[in-house]
Amino acid sequence: MFLRKLTTSTQIFSKNIRFVSSKMNEEALAKLAVNSRGEPTIFDKIIRKEIPSDVIYEDDKCLAFNDISPQAPVHFLVIPKYRIPMLQDATDKDNNMLGHLMEVAGKLGKEKAPEGFRLVVNNGVHGCQSVYHLHLHVLGGRQLKWPPG
Repeated sequence: MFLRKLTTSTQIFSKNIRFVSSKMNEEALAKLAVNSRGEPTIFDKIIRKEIPSDVIYEDDKCLAFNDISPQAPVHFLVIPKYRIPMLQDATDKDNNMLGHLMEVAGKLGKEKAPEGFRLVVNNGVHGCQSVYHLHLHVLGGRQLKWPPG
């Protein structure tokens, strides 16, 4: 009986440590991310098909693919086919692209998470941005919590 309780406590502790570690990893990744506007990002390589991805939508302006580390049952990214490093870097010339990304995210979100979904755009270190190529996270498929973090 004691051993069973100890094993259960150890499993709970391990799950909590993994959860804390994963949160720390996202924050650490954001702090380590280099806003190198000249270097290709992982998303540039996905757009050029140098790195495989689970593409769910593509047109001449953007690409949508499932996240490799999903945080919800539905979790995909929508990215422009040209790089805008951060949302705060967007200019008037990007207005049509920003609208298009939102439209695509909305249509795919409605299709894949009909009960509702959340859009997230990380911007900068405090926003936990770890890839400096603007991307919209679409999360859904379960009840999401508020406030998010």
